[in-house]
Amino acid sequence: MTDTKKKTILSGMRPTGKLHLGHWTGALENWVSLQDAYNNFHLVADYHALTTSLDTSDLYQNTIDMVIDWLAGGIDPSKSPVFRQSQIKEHTELHLIFSMLVTTSRLERNPSIKEQVRDLEIENITYGHLGYPVLQAADILLYRGDLVPVGEDQLSHVEITREIARRFNATWGEVFPEPEPKLTKFARLPGLDGKDKKMSKSMNNTILLADAPETVEQKLRKAPTDALKVRRNDPGRPDVCLVFTYHEKFNPEETGEIRAGCESGALGCVDCKKRCAARINEFLAPHIERRKEYEARPSLVEDILRDGESRGRAVAGETMEAVRTSMKLG
Repeated sequence: MTDTKKKTILSGMRPTGKLHLGHWTGALENWVSLQDAYNNFHLVADYHALTTSLDTSDLYQNTIDMVIDWLAGGIDPSKSPVFRQSQIKEHTELHLIFSMLVTTSRLERNPSIKEQVRDLEIENITYGHLGYPVLQAADILLYRGDLVPVGEDQLSHVEITREIARRFNATWGEVFPEPEPKLTKFARLPGLDGKDKKMSKSMNNTILLADAPETVEQKLRKAPTDALKVRRNDPGRPDVCLVFTYHEKFNPEETGEIRAGCESGALGCVDCKKRCAARINEFLAPHIERRKEYEARPSLVEDILRDGESRGRAVAGETMEAVRTSMKLG
């Protein structure tokens, strides 16, 4: 049962398999910190995955791998239901209704769509891809979401959801809240190649939450550093160094010492990378141990999903009953 005294948040990810450090700093860390103060629902956005790829052969295993990382990272399914979008059919029903309440020109103005089309080099955008913000609005409003944790670059998503809620309420009566953006400073962890602003599996520049210590060390050895620091004793510039960015997140206690050593030339890049790898491995160790426990019990993960889907379906059913009554469809 949800706590009616708490506000509701829905958060989700597309199922892309095992998560990386960028997922942790960009979302999962925040989810874990919010689950005591809010009613949190966690969505495996498997329908959304179809907007960029129609290959579903690995979708189920990718879902299991991702959910294991959610659980190992600290998501408590007894507090925060975890479920697959495709297993709660009310998502598609509400999406259909909402699609009648927004124009194609409004969706075409969505800056996130323009960015995706550019970044993915899409020549012909599909109807489903253009309308994914409408499905996203259905995801949020199906659970009467009050707040949506977003960075400033994602405010356009929330605004479309608010517009649809207003349009529905004005047309058929008050059913939905107008969710407010919960502005959150999501740390974007740059990729290991130093070229991209964030970690991305498609760019092969990630450290996975499941990576073994030797894998982390190997990946960091190849990471670029300050191009002007060629030899050990050369003075470095920590503020342009990729590895120092990782120190700031995973080794904050020693950043002053590392900065001083880098700038003076006393600390070489090889030693700096070793210290960074050690701290990242220290951070990952408990996660990896918890992950192994869930990997050894796949039926438990499936049970957690089924339970979350049952609880999510109950809330979604209540919402759709209110929708049909309001629209006089029932």
